[in-house]
Amino acid sequence: MGTEDGGDAASVGAGAGRDAASVGAGASEGASARLLKLFESHRLTPTQRRIAHCLVRRSADAPFLSSVEVAELAGVSQPSVTRFAVALGFDGYPALRRHLREVAPVRPGPEAAPYNEYQQAVHAEIENLRHLAALLADPAPVARAGAVLAASRPLPVLGLRAAGAQARGFAYFAAKVHPDVRLLDEGGTMLADRLDGAVRAGATAVLCFALPRHPREVVDALTYARRAGLTVVTVADSAFAPVAVCSDLLLPAAVGTGLAFDTACAPMLLGRVLLESMCDNLPDAQARLEEFDARAAARGLFTE
Repeated sequence: MGTEDGGDAASVGAGAGRDAASVGAGASEGASARLLKLFESHRLTPTQRRIAHCLVRRSADAPFLSSVEVAELAGVSQPSVTRFAVALGFDGYPALRRHLREVAPVRPGPEAAPYNEYQQAVHAEIENLRHLAALLADPAPVARAGAVLAASRPLPVLGLRAAGAQARGFAYFAAKVHPDVRLLDEGGTMLADRLDGAVRAGATAVLCFALPRHPREVVDALTYARRAGLTVVTVADSAFAPVAVCSDLLLPAAVGTGLAFDTACAPMLLGRVLLESMCDNLPDAQARLEEFDARAAARGLFTE
């Protein structure tokens, strides 16, 4: 999609959402995870990360796509696809495709009853959530991130443009269990000042939500944060997102691209999972929640 905050030039677009919706859950999850493992073990250029992102999202079709088709889907040149295969250690794209046929499932047959575009968007998001569930089979990265964030006092939470809603939602709930959460949802020259202020106050980490299209300012801010000594934990739409190079721990959760504006169900859910992990590392989290509930009841804050 081409809207400023609604699409990612590196993502496949509406077609990927439709195809993803028709892929069998178990086979697609396994193939995507294996492709991610293959690609993440190599240092890739931005163009190559774009190709990798495309193949992961099209994991069921990837073994059957020609280099020209991959180039068209990823929005790159055909020689770039060849160079991508060589960067992964293969003699060329045909060798990579043979390898993909070994690790990816057989292409599924056509659907009996096609979905309309709204249903396709919903099914694509369901597929994104299934893929997230597969990644969470290994809870270690989330557990590590939760411990890092819980230990940071204060805890800055960054999210600009399309990712602002995710950052605000996380910060709202995190403030109920963490003593000092600082939301950074506005860019500009003050952003570095606010990061400096958090460091002076004792912050040791920053949590960033980064969604397409990725503002250059977010990459600059995370680079600055690392130089200032902060551990950068990032929730992003892909392990190959531009923020990957400036993150110490990146947790991927794909966005849906089937509508005019991206949908972010998986990043939102991953944020809540990360919040749960953080609570596990805050001994007084339950007491804080009970205290809030008592105050809310005394004030008549919520209707029943």
